[in-house]
Amino acid sequence: MESLITAAARALEAGDPLGALNRVALRNDAPSLALRGIAMAQLGDLAKAKTLLRSAARAFGPREAVARARCVVAEAEIALVSRDLNWPVKTLAAARAALERHGDLANAAHAGHIEARRLLLVGRPDDAERTLAELGASPLPPASQVVRELVVAGIAIRRLKTKDARAALDLAATAARQAKIPALLAEVDSARLILDTPAARLIARGSEHPLLLGEIERLATSTALVLDTFHHVVRRQGVVVSLGTRPVLFALARLLAQAWPADVSREALISGAFQARHVDESHRARLRVEIGRLRTKLKPLADVSATKQGFVLSPRKTRDVLVLARPVEEKHASVLAFLSDGEPWSSSALALALGTSPRTVQRALEELARSNKVQSFGHGRARRWMTPPVPGFPTGLLLPGPLLKT
Repeated sequence: MESLITAAARALEAGDPLGALNRVALRNDAPSLALRGIAMAQLGDLAKAKTLLRSAARAFGPREAVARARCVVAEAEIALVSRDLNWPVKTLAAARAALERHGDLANAAHAGHIEARRLLLVGRPDDAERTLAELGASPLPPASQVVRELVVAGIAIRRLKTKDARAALDLAATAARQAKIPALLAEVDSARLILDTPAARLIARGSEHPLLLGEIERLATSTALVLDTFHHVVRRQGVVVSLGTRPVLFALARLLAQAWPADVSREALISGAFQARHVDESHRARLRVEIGRLRTKLKPLADVSATKQGFVLSPRKTRDVLVLARPVEEKHASVLAFLSDGEPWSSSALALALGTSPRTVQRALEELARSNKVQSFGHGRARRWMTPPVPGFPTGLLLPGPLLKT
């Protein structure tokens, strides 16, 4: 019967979950439960997969610490794919340590990759990089190498290092072809699309056009004065003025930057920055105060000069003013940005990734659902949200390598 376990593990390693189920579907011993759990995960039945893996972990005896740790790692990956970002990370760290103590370095590395991918999702690329560094550069099976390079590419993308990202994705593609697992190839292709999809809009002199990540990276070294709506800063090369805590000042700066080299009328500034429907003297007085504050903040980079009609931005040491804007700007653009990865997210996971309260995220999701921009399935804690699926879009589920090594 052990030959069936070995054959099922090899089928999973080759990306053939149905072949694995054909060999262990009728068995309820611990190794078979674990292999069935991974097979169900690869087929997309995550709830069933989680149940099987937990049953397998309980079925393994006290001397089978490695097998139990592998079940924990597999369950952690299911939590990652289903965007259950509140899954206990200490449990995964303990499983990873157990695998390292017993010499199962391949699965220990895979546990580290899962941890790094979670850190990327919650916006902690520095911690993700440290996690990869802890794993060292020991040789990995091709499937695990794909996951590692995808994490490396993800870190590079978040740091706007497109050359490093492309190099990592090329290595991932080579490893995916060696692994001969279609899901891995699809994952790499999906990641490559990020580099060739517009990631921002450039607004200058009354016109706008889309920008790829590589173009945004080159913009960072430009001598132009750039108003960055992603980070709410105004910068020119190494000089950065943050307006993240001053939304009114940032709104005024954006209106002036978008109109440059023309001026902006006082009425337009008041209605745009203060959201005022009717302009009166109190608004004009407030505008004078806020313009004074903006002058003080922007002093290292630009001046704000009064004109007959309103105000105009006067940049220092440059003749270009650019606005870097999001590809889509609406009230809940940040929520849509996370859901655009095609994976189902829980509201609690979105709140963790966005750094806001679950209730705020829930209100945003309900508003987006009313306009048919997102959809949900499941109930209670099992409820997940995602954007309407695009036909042919590949799944992001990755469970490379067998749970059980023979």
